[in-house]
Amino acid sequence: MFWGKLLFLAVIGAVIGWLTNVFAIKLIFRPLKPIKIPGVNFYIQGLIPKRKSEIAKSIGHTVETELISIEEIIDKFIERENKSEIILEIKERVKTIIEQKIPTLIPAAIKNMIIAYADEVIETQGEEVINELAERLIHRATSKVKISEIIEEKIINFELEKLERIILNIAKRELKHIELLGGLIGFLIGIIQGLIILQF
Repeated sequence: MFWGKLLFLAVIGAVIGWLTNVFAIKLIFRPLKPIKIPGVNFYIQGLIPKRKSEIAKSIGHTVETELISIEEIIDKFIERENKSEIILEIKERVKTIIEQKIPTLIPAAIKNMIIAYADEVIETQGEEVINELAERLIHRATSKVKISEIIEEKIINFELEKLERIILNIAKRELKHIELLGGLIGFLIGIIQGLIILQF
């Protein structure tokens, strides 16, 4: 009789512990919209839906200040682009413009001299010009483009149901362990409570 009651209380504790953790996990996302509890001036809403704006702002700020900035993005882009290829493209473009814009009355020898001079200028000063343009681009981009604002806007506009599915799929095993741990802790608490109650 004693062991039956003890087991019963332990099972009740396990069920309560498991259900508590199941509901706690659900309350991270659900309900998506505030639900008023009748009789009291209190609303229930999931943690992430309720604080979505704050979370979005915090993530955006963290990414921009701690992970990556617009300067780093442009620097990496310029580093990866072969400057000699950019200079070659500029030369080709200038050559095409000269050939198209200079009147046909001008002799080919003079056209070729102009093209050769333009090539020499681009060759000697091209890399410096590219670096200057990159610096200007970085300056303008940093004053006009804020990564934190872009990320914040993207997160705010992201569908909560989709975000919930992604997180639950990624952390399915870990969340299941949390639920089972709640059951185990509830079972142990049930045994302790049972021992206390049945002894006195």
